[in-house]
Amino acid sequence: MLRFILAGAIGAYALSPAHAQTDDVKGKTITIVTSTGPGGGYDAIARAISRHMPRYLPGQPNMIVQNMPGGGNVLATNHMYNVAPKDGTMIAVINNAIPLHQVLDGRGVRYDVRKFNWLGSTGAKNSVTFVWHTTGITSIQEVMTREVTLGGTAPASDIVIYPTVMNNVLGTKFKIVLGYKSSAEVSMAMERGEVQSRSNNYTSLISDQPDWVKDKKITVLVQVGAARDKRLPNVPLLTELARNDEERQVLSLISAPIALGQPYLAPPEVPAERIVTLRQAFAATLTDKAFLAETQKLNFEIEPISGEDIAQVVNRTIEATPAIIARAKEAMGPQQ
Repeated sequence: MLRFILAGAIGAYALSPAHAQTDDVKGKTITIVTSTGPGGGYDAIARAISRHMPRYLPGQPNMIVQNMPGGGNVLATNHMYNVAPKDGTMIAVINNAIPLHQVLDGRGVRYDVRKFNWLGSTGAKNSVTFVWHTTGITSIQEVMTREVTLGGTAPASDIVIYPTVMNNVLGTKFKIVLGYKSSAEVSMAMERGEVQSRSNNYTSLISDQPDWVKDKKITVLVQVGAARDKRLPNVPLLTELARNDEERQVLSLISAPIALGQPYLAPPEVPAERIVTLRQAFAATLTDKAFLAETQKLNFEIEPISGEDIAQVVNRTIEATPAIIARAKEAMGPQQ
């Protein structure tokens, strides 16, 4: 897992008097756009950041959060690329599947992830697919012979991407129901019995629905990431289900976004000095004791990743070989 390496007195440059004179944002309002609706893990962490990050910005500006769900997170990403002011007063946290969507699908894409200014991430968190306890299903192999309804938002969202890939590569029988406006709505649909299954970030699941895990209301069938989550040692990785090398390469590409965690960005063309300021402040916030105490109450573990490292993961995803991209696109095609 990528790790963020702190160098020296983090944030000192962003707070130095000389820097403050040239990049003071006092009196301004900085907006954090979230590509998800209110109530989920992305939203909760963004609001925590908005309460603590101003202390590490010159002039200690006001910071607010604006939810911009829609299009499987594409709406907010397009906004940040084409509409958001290019002065650093609007930043965003987007779904980590957005770079993969640009490569494999492209529907609605009016952005190039390589041109964003990546600020950093809260850390890589495995995605999981799970079923409601009343299904009686206990393994992913059972879903290869039995149809299970799974709730989702739109094709670009990772809560839809991974079940779709499992259907097309591994032969699972998830019947994917799209159209829910937010991740929270999908969860409510599960509790109402409208759908039997869903995918989610495991840390967000623990934060948003701790009783589901504690009371064994769900069974986790598979996880997506570079390595098994230490809390799920007996749940297989998506890549471990591959039956040959080609499948393994395709599933590895599709698993790559998990390394991004919850990535934060600024629009293209923001002045370099402002990007330095934002990156320094973001990094300092993720090690702030008060911020960490707040996220601990949310059952959310912070493992910071630098903006530079995020950019590297994004670029590797975009620059995958044509042959693997073609096979991965097939995996993202119509469900069989």
